[in-house]
Amino acid sequence: MDVRAYNREMWDKQVEQGNPWTIPVTPEVIAAARQGDWSVLLTETSPVPRDWFPPSLAGLDLLGLACGGGQQGPVFAALGARVTILDNSPRQLARDQEVARREGLTITSVEGDMSELSMFADESFDLVFNPVSNCFVPEVRPIWNEAFRVLRPGGILMAGFNNPAVYLFSYPKMEKGIFEVQYKLPFDARQLSPEQRQYEFGDDSPLEFSHSLADQIGGQLDAGFVLTGLYEDTQKSALGEYLPAYIATRAVKPEVME
Repeated sequence: MDVRAYNREMWDKQVEQGNPWTIPVTPEVIAAARQGDWSVLLTETSPVPRDWFPPSLAGLDLLGLACGGGQQGPVFAALGARVTILDNSPRQLARDQEVARREGLTITSVEGDMSELSMFADESFDLVFNPVSNCFVPEVRPIWNEAFRVLRPGGILMAGFNNPAVYLFSYPKMEKGIFEVQYKLPFDARQLSPEQRQYEFGDDSPLEFSHSLADQIGGQLDAGFVLTGLYEDTQKSALGEYLPAYIATRAVKPEVME
């Protein structure tokens, strides 16, 4: 199965169906950002701490990695960053351009795979912002290696990702309050039958994959990053009442390479 092609089609359908990650920000959000009142999400509910960002984003080259949807990118552009958004879904990229036209912002949109950034030169960006999304690719370590390559020395990687434990359970059963371990990790949706995938995720849903913390966090360290921040976040689900479903990390590319 061509995972990238399949998930591109499914995310385009998610835009049509109004997935919360595809709803563009309002004019009021952009107006507030221009006045210095802003926040963005790497995960579902908790805003990224402001001290994770430089004091000013004006003039920074920022890559929103798998970050389409007209949400974070327009806010960064309103703050004066030079924003490039890479996403696998043309419809998600179109959301950013809708807001850019509406608000008089400049956003560069690039369709591509988050784990393959050959269209960008080495040391092209000051900040890579990667909201929860690497659950839609089979391998996560290439993402960290590519993010490290395209960041300038001193550049920042902010990433949100799923706690792998969430994939132990059946989603429909969890929503009924039934928490039975059903799947072995690492979870790979390709191993389910079409009927199982439909039962777990519904129609028109992308393929999902779990990744170990050794690959999520250890992979960033192995790529050369220095971890400088981490927080957990909850999920708006029955499972969210019992464990943090998300992890967010801040990592920096060292100024001087050993």
